[in-house]
Amino acid sequence: MTESSPSSLAKGRTDPDTHAAVSRYLGSVSIEALGSLGSMEGIYEPIVEAAPTAPKAGISDIALWPGMTLSAAVAALAFAIHYLPFAPFAVQRPTGTAYPISAAIIAILLGLALRNLGPPMSFASAGCKKIIKKVIPIAIVLTGAKLNLIQLADVGAGALVTIIVCMTIALVTSMYVGKLLGLGKRVALLIGVGTGICGNSAIVAVAPLIEADDEDLVLSIGTVNLFGLIAMLVLPAIGAMISISDNAFGIWAGTSVHAVPQAVAAGFAFSLEAGTMATLAKLVRVALLAPLVCMLAIFYAKRHQAPDDNRSPVIHYARLVPWFVWGFAIMATLGTVGLIPGLTFDPSGTASNWGVPPAVSLIEVFAWCGKTLLIWAMAAIGLEVNIRLLGGVSWKAVLCGLVSSVVLGTVSLLLVLFLA
Repeated sequence: MTESSPSSLAKGRTDPDTHAAVSRYLGSVSIEALGSLGSMEGIYEPIVEAAPTAPKAGISDIALWPGMTLSAAVAALAFAIHYLPFAPFAVQRPTGTAYPISAAIIAILLGLALRNLGPPMSFASAGCKKIIKKVIPIAIVLTGAKLNLIQLADVGAGALVTIIVCMTIALVTSMYVGKLLGLGKRVALLIGVGTGICGNSAIVAVAPLIEADDEDLVLSIGTVNLFGLIAMLVLPAIGAMISISDNAFGIWAGTSVHAVPQAVAAGFAFSLEAGTMATLAKLVRVALLAPLVCMLAIFYAKRHQAPDDNRSPVIHYARLVPWFVWGFAIMATLGTVGLIPGLTFDPSGTASNWGVPPAVSLIEVFAWCGKTLLIWAMAAIGLEVNIRLLGGVSWKAVLCGLVSSVVLGTVSLLLVLFLA
C-alpha cells in the first residue's frame, strides 16, 4: 500500500499513486464510487483539507441522464413489485390489505442485482452519484413534515439516552475487539465511528484527523457498508417477528443502522411512523458527529500548523452539521405549529371531474414525496454498489465490524424496550 499520501481518500485527492493503491483493493471501482457506497448523509466535501484545492470540472447533463433514467426505471419497477396483489407482497389483515415488503428495500435489491449480475454499467455511474448526493437530503427534509415534535415528549429523553449510550458502546466495542484481534488502532476507530455515528461520512470526516492511510479507509469503509446493508435488510424482519411498536422500531433502526439512507429505508420498511422516527434518531447521531470532529480538528490544527509547503490546513467547521439536519428540524417545527397548510378544492368544479379529493394535506403530500424520492435514491445506491469490493476487506476488520454491529443492535433494542 502506498504510504506517500495518507488519508488522500478523505482529503478528496485522486492522484495516480492513490488510485493505484485503492485499485488493488477495489478492482475497477473508482474512488468516487467508493464514496457513493455510504457517505450519503450530506457531508460530501471533506471537513479537513490539507489546503484549498482547485474546483473540480463539472459533469455535463448528458452524462447524468443515463444513470438518472435507469435508477428511475428501477424505482418504478420496485413500486410495481411492491403492489403485486399476492403473497408475500400483499397480505390480508383485519384493517385491510397490507404491503409489508418495502418498495425502498425492493429498489436497492433490484439495483444491486442489476449492478452485480448484469453487464458493466459505467455509463450510469455519474447519474446515480448525482441522485445519491442531491435527492437523499431533499427526501429527508420532506420527511420532517410528518414529525410532530409534541409527541417527542414521550420518547425524547429515552431516545437521546439510547443514542448516546449506543454511540459510546459502538466505539468502545470496536476499539476493544480491534485490540484483541490485532487490528490497527486507526482501522478499529474508523469502524467504530462508522458503526456508531453515521457510516462513511463519519469515517471520511475522522480519517484525516487521525492520519489514517488509504488501507485504513478501504478496510473501514468496506466493513461498515457491508454490515449497514445487512442491518437495513434484517431489522424490519426482526421487528415484525417481535411485534415492536412503530416508534420503538424507529428509534431502534435510527440508533443501530449505520448510514442515514439505510436507517431511513429500514424505518420506512416497517411503517411510515417508524420511518419518521428513524430519520429523527439518525439525524441526532449525525449532529453528534460535530463535537467529535471539532475536538479532533482542533487537535489536528495544532499538530499541522506549518507544513513544508507553508500552507496551513483548512478546517470547514460549517460542514460539521449537514444542512438537511436543519432543514428537517425546520420542516418538523412548521408542521408541529400548523404552518404547513392544506389545500381545499371546490368539489363541484373541474378538480372533481379529474378525481381530485376535496381537501389535500400538504403534510401528507410532502411525506409521500419524501418516501418516493427515497425509493429513487435507493435504486441509485443499488446500481452504484459493487459488492465485489468487499472481497478486499480482511477477516479481522469484518469480525470487528460484525461484533460491533451485533452489540450495537442488541444494546439498542434492549434500551428501546426498557425505556419504552
